[in-house]
Parts: sequence; C-alpha cells; structure tokens
Amino acid sequence: MKLSPGYKQTEVGVIPEDWDAGCLGDKSTKVGSGMTPTGGEKVYKQEGRPFLRSQNVGWGTLLMEDIAFIDEATHATFTATEVTLDDVLLNITGASIGRSAVADARVERGNVNQHVCIIRTDQDLLYPRFLNYFLLSKAGQRQIDSFQAGGNRQGLNFGQIRSFRLPIPPLPEQRAIAAALGDVDALLGALAHLIAKKRDLKQAAMQQLLTGQTRLPGFGKGVTSQRTSVGRLPKDWTLTPLKSISTMNGRIGWQGLKQEEFTSVESDPFLITGMNFEDGEIRWGEVYHIPEKRYEEAKPIQLRGGDILMTKDGTIGKLLFVESIPFPGKASLNSHLLVFPPLKDSYVPTFLFYHLSSKRFADYVDLNKSGTTFFGITQEAVGKYQACLPSIDEQTAIAAVLSDMDAEIAALEQRAAKTRALKQGMMQELLTGRTRLV
Repeated sequence: MKLSPGYKQTEVGVIPEDWDAGCLGDKSTKVGSGMTPTGGEKVYKQEGRPFLRSQNVGWGTLLMEDIAFIDEATHATFTATEVTLDDVLLNITGASIGRSAVADARVERGNVNQHVCIIRTDQDLLYPRFLNYFLLSKAGQRQIDSFQAGGNRQGLNFGQIRSFRLPIPPLPEQRAIAAALGDVDALLGALAHLIAKKRDLKQAAMQQLLTGQTRLPGFGKGVTSQRTSVGRLPKDWTLTPLKSISTMNGRIGWQGLKQEEFTSVESDPFLITGMNFEDGEIRWGEVYHIPEKRYEEAKPIQLRGGDILMTKDGTIGKLLFVESIPFPGKASLNSHLLVFPPLKDSYVPTFLFYHLSSKRFADYVDLNKSGTTFFGITQEAVGKYQACLPSIDEQTAIAAVLSDMDAEIAALEQRAAKTRALKQGMMQELLTGRTRLV
C-alpha cells in the first residue's frame, strides 16, 4: 500500500511521521488493581473514602449513583491502591470489561477493588485523557478483545494491559485531541441532561392530565371534582373497566402453531412477541413471519395501526403502541401478548396508551400478577382495571399534548445519536492522525 506523504507504517498502523508507537507499560508509572476489604459490603460506610467497583466505571464516565465508601482504618490497609487525580480506571473482569474513565476530584484519594485497574501514566509522555479515548476506541477495544478466549470477555491481567500498543502523538497534540473529544462529550452530557429533564416534565404532565388534576383550555370550566375509588376525578370524567371499552384479545394457547412453521418470507404476515419490543418500538427486522393461513385463522388478533399491545407474562406489563405495520401490512401476535382493539369509538387509542403507561396501571399490574418464578396476569384481571376517561374531545387534546412532548424527546434523542456517531468518526480520524489538530 502506498503511503501518503508525511505518514509511516508502524505496528499500530499508518500514523504521521512525527508520531511514535509504543507500549502502554513504557508510558506508565503504575498498572495495578485493588482488593475488596475483609468483610465485603458489611464494612461499607455512608461516607468516607470513595471505593470504586466495576459498576462505577462507565464508558468514559464515572457512575456515582451507588458508590461505596470505606473508613480511614480500612483505607490504611491498602494505600497502594489509592486513586490519584487523572488516573485512568479500566474494568478488567466480567461483563463490563473494557469500560474506562478518568478519575476526577470526586474519587481522588479513594480506592478500587480487584475488578478495576489503575493506569497511572507518565504525564510527560502520555496524557491520561488521550489514553482513555484510545482505550474506548475501536482500536483499543480490539486489543482488549484479542486477549479474550473464544470471543468471551473474561479478564485482563496486568501484563496484557502493559503490552497494549498505541499511537503516541506529541504531547500538545494529545491534549488537543482529548480537548476536542471532550467538547463532544460535554455536548452529549448536556443533551442527556436535557432529555432527562424533558422526560420528568412529561411524567409530571401525565400525572396531572391523565387524572384531571389539570384541565386543558376549553375543558372542565366550572366542573368540580368527586371522590372515587381511585381518588378524586372531575365530575365529567368516568371510571370504566377496560373490558367495557375493549375486547382485549389474546392468542388462546398456540392453536397448534409450532416454531417450525415460522418463516423468513417477507411477504408472509408478522408474528410479534414481547421480545420484539425495544424503547417503545417494534424491531420489525427481527420479527418472524407465519404462513398466511395461520394469520387468517386468528382474526381477533390481527393487528391494525393504532392498536395497543401488552405483555401479559414474562416481561409483564410492557406496552407498545402500533403506529403502522410495514409490508405486507399484516401482523399477528403470540400467546404472551394482549391487543386492545376498541369497542366502537369508546376511546382515543393514543390516550389509552398514555393512560396505561401511567404508574397507576403499572401498580395495578404488579398487585394482580401471579406466579412464583414466572409471573403473569390474567386477561380477566386486566379487564377489571378501571380506566379514567374524559370525553373523546378531551382525550384527543390530552393525547396531542403528550405526543408533542414525545416528539420533542425523540428529536433530542436523534440529535444525541447523531452526535455519538460524529464522535466515533472523530475518534477514528483524530486517534490515527488522519486529521490533525496542531
């Protein structure tokens, strides 16, 4: 392969001529992990020295929600594992192997357990934040994978970590690369914060609008509330059992349907399962198909756009709103799901979906589920649930407000996804020297 002017071939690939390639161990003053104190969780405290475990090290960030603490006496027994500012913390065992983050002031002078490795670089040679981005890059993760037997991520030892090979730009360029990627991380953090705030606002709006505590303009003027079995509701709202507004259809057993009958023929109808739900959407590309005759023999569970689906066992109570059905426009469901088709014009589907997504319905499902290791809820129990229903016009207005909030959240999530993709592209360019900053 012909090299571009100013580049050279090295053991880590093609890099700029003024970059070096080397082993992590040669650029570090410490590579080592900690230990769990005698007594394990029993010696953890509510405050004291931070004690980092693998669950506290995320993909480039520290996860402080369930940080443990140890007292000074426990810390004194293994001061060699003390964390200093700008240490790179790398998970070296289990399912989270390969996650890394840079130690900040929140964990300075804390400790790590045996599942987290401290990498302390010689900062005259290797900038910690540059190293962290390299470890999180595709090239860094490939090296971690290369030490795992059979493709399963099991563990890394210190010798393997010291042997990691990486491109090493001049120190000013390392800092510039880390700063550029850090700016993108800051944007991602701001977007995550904004998305969380918007979700909280939506939850508050659902609580107010779906119970009539707040009425939209044009509804409820002069209407007082009344005490009901589920709390106070506006007098112009009704409490109605689900079975009175929907047939709530489910597949009765499997009707002899066997897995061997599933097809991958794209023109055959879909067979949806609870495993096909993700983040409120159906992963249509993963859904099996069934023969046309199997679809036709179960007309009550033939789906339409606007239907609401619910898992009634296993991952019990998971809900999904079917916006539309892609080609061939036909879908059925397996025996673990219920579909809620309306009786006449008894409700607005999007309103009922939001209502069933509320904490009140989730609590009802939890209270009425049965089983020991495999939980389920009967169709009869679901049918007895009392839905709070305003007029069709008010249902439409409430659903529109909540749908607009969902659209705003979705737009922010899409922006975050594009920013993450941009960051991946930047890492590939900057960490290989294809794009130079200095």
